[in-house]
Amino acid sequence: MTPKELYTERIAALTEEIRQLNKYNRLVVVLELSAIGLAIGCVVAYTMWSNVAALVVAVLFVAAYVAIRWRDSRNSRMSEEKESLRSVYQKELNYLDGDFSGFASGEQYINPRHEFSLDLDIFGPQSLFHRINRTVTTGGSDFLANELAETRVRTIDEIEARREAIRELSEREPLRTAFMAQGRGRQIDTTDIMEALHAVQQMQISHLAAHRLTHIAAVGSIIVFYGLLAGAIFGPLSGTFPMLWVLLQILAVYLLFGRTLKHINQSINIILPRLSTYVNMIMLIVTSDLKSREGRDIISQLSADKQDALKSFRLLKGIINALDQRNEIWVPISNALYLADYFIVRRFLLWQDRYMGHIDEWIAAVSHFDALVSMATFRYNEPAAMDAELVDADEVVYEARGLYHPFLGQKAVRNDFTIADQHYYIITGANMAGKSTFLRSIGINYVLASCGMPVFADSLRVSLFSLFSSMRTTDDLAHGISYFNAELLRLQQLIETCRQNRHTLIILDEILKGTNSLDKLNGSRLFLESIQLLTVTGIIATHDLELSKMQERLRVGEQSSGMQYPARFHNYCFEIQLSDEITYSYRLSEGVARNQNATYLLKNILRTALR
Repeated sequence: MTPKELYTERIAALTEEIRQLNKYNRLVVVLELSAIGLAIGCVVAYTMWSNVAALVVAVLFVAAYVAIRWRDSRNSRMSEEKESLRSVYQKELNYLDGDFSGFASGEQYINPRHEFSLDLDIFGPQSLFHRINRTVTTGGSDFLANELAETRVRTIDEIEARREAIRELSEREPLRTAFMAQGRGRQIDTTDIMEALHAVQQMQISHLAAHRLTHIAAVGSIIVFYGLLAGAIFGPLSGTFPMLWVLLQILAVYLLFGRTLKHINQSINIILPRLSTYVNMIMLIVTSDLKSREGRDIISQLSADKQDALKSFRLLKGIINALDQRNEIWVPISNALYLADYFIVRRFLLWQDRYMGHIDEWIAAVSHFDALVSMATFRYNEPAAMDAELVDADEVVYEARGLYHPFLGQKAVRNDFTIADQHYYIITGANMAGKSTFLRSIGINYVLASCGMPVFADSLRVSLFSLFSSMRTTDDLAHGISYFNAELLRLQQLIETCRQNRHTLIILDEILKGTNSLDKLNGSRLFLESIQLLTVTGIIATHDLELSKMQERLRVGEQSSGMQYPARFHNYCFEIQLSDEITYSYRLSEGVARNQNATYLLKNILRTALR
């Protein structure tokens, strides 16, 4: 079954289930009203005729109402869960149709100074992140963004472990969908939760309530109160004694713990709805029985015997629920009956001492899994993509067959291309002939391969190296940086990056666009002749056909150095055919482009405009 067929089938099945639940819910409303109405009628009958049987029947009708109400709440939860699942499937179906509007685009991660992410469309609308992102938490979103923009050269073992985890999760569609459905269409702000919990951790809270002696005293006080109460009801004691004892209890609890509870409540009550989601997500993870190394590591982080994340979040949820149920009327009553505020503070202090130190690790583990779900869903949605072959080599290896850009899908024209270490490939061609798209195909498929995700090619054999691109340099008028100056700064950053890494692949689209043709040509030549002294490999797209003569140009001092620099430069092109219409083949071939289209297109525009 294809992803599209599966999503369509799941949506149809869930739609029918939701329809049946809604139909049942309408019946439940009638039953609830009937049960409560009949119960009232029986009570009226009892008051009029003192018929004990009528009172018994009234009790039965009340019990029936409670049972129906419970079933109604259960059905409402089921309906909400199925709606969330249907929403997940619908968004995936929309994705397959080219609509990514249901997912966050990652605009906040756009960084013009990043080594390659801006040029390769890693973040922003219609970007790679936009296509992959299914994260439920902001922590998961950050994790995914960091993986896609990672500049550290990973090891093959790291990538293989990641690939194993992604492959396993891609085959666990129900688990992935259930996890994504936890978001209910809204992303949980991980930072808010962490800040709230850390704020409580930094509070100067007295640990008096956690002490064993105060626990013994509290239990003893409750026993004394009920003893006095029993004595007043069944014995000779005056009711004044239990009343005074209760007042003392209420006053003591208020003075000792009232302010503490207020501070705790203000800090963490806002995260109650999100905690329920975290409990559900952790439950899904720890019961998933994942076999991959990365999956097992995440589970072990969340389910260590003495620091169980699921137990911790459930306890915290219970504490916050207890805080949430406190009100001006119930507080004195609950403190009178069982010293509620004391035990809430005690439960929180014990929770804090045992679990607070592991919260960062647990939330990081959930964020990690959250990002893996996104990567695995991308793999599942793109069955035509395949795994790259990773090569353990201390050099740049890039051998592609049938390579294409992932954003183009089935309409993409595929190209073969091989990059040799410390060689340079100058690609010429007309406007819109496919140069920039091809360069981005090289870069974005390498990013996917280094993240353990599938690539878009018939085959791709790569080693692991540093990547740097310069394709979208812009001016910065607010800081007084002109376009040309911005280009120079970018090239300076490129050189520094290359110096810091053993092997770097650079991808350049028009070097020094911000100056005149002759200066641009001379500067481009100077740059390429200089950069080849480092362990750098390069692909350079240009409209300047003169730059293609680097393949034939002898570098000064070549004879004395014994190095054949021209042999390291290679010319490739995207050729077009000019006739009545322009034909774009988008096919890469060896050589230098002969045809250009700027003048041709401008003549057509002028001919039409000046008629």
